[in-house]
Amino acid sequence: MNEKRINRIATEIKREISEMIRESIRDPRITDMTTISHVKVTRDLGFATIYVSVLGNEALKAETIDGLENAKGFIKKELGARLDLRHIPELRFQIDDTVENGLHIEEIISRLNEGGSVE
Repeated sequence: MNEKRINRIATEIKREISEMIRESIRDPRITDMTTISHVKVTRDLGFATIYVSVLGNEALKAETIDGLENAKGFIKKELGARLDLRHIPELRFQIDDTVENGLHIEEIISRLNEGGSVE
């Protein structure tokens, strides 16, 4: 399938799921500090991996993923209503730690610039 179309579908899925998290999904396990960082869709549109960024500890991240997994049927049904696709990909949620890793690296650089140690 055309790479441009796949990227456009991934962008639409990201936008719609982000909106659902803000407005429609009322699971208390999904925190307000949950964002969708990016979405990867397979070439055959069979699967969509949704990378979720959650600020908080590991338990909070696990709860958020559990809440999203629990809401997967609702999310897929809503995507079917909102997107003009014959087949909605199977959704897979995965934690994305790139934001926290970036903050950690920035903190280390900050300490090094102040003459401190890395530890």
